[in-house]
Amino acid sequence: MNSAARRSGGGLFEGIYRVIMRRNSVYVTFVIAGAFLGERAVDYGVHKLWEYNNVGKRYEDISVLGQRPSEE
Repeated sequence: MNSAARRSGGGLFEGIYRVIMRRNSVYVTFVIAGAFLGERAVDYGVHKLWEYNNVGKRYEDISVLGQRPSEE
């Protein structure tokens, strides 16, 4: 049964491997694009986590900062 699957085109990973690894230029482009998109995803996730953990402590959250006390 395993040899029949291989003759019919292989599995999902074999298809992806054939598409990406066939030419060096495609592989290098895939690696660079993956690194760029991965960096963006990690940066976005860490930023959201930092904001979630610091609600109420950020400069934007404190309403009295930058205001002069009223002299009444």
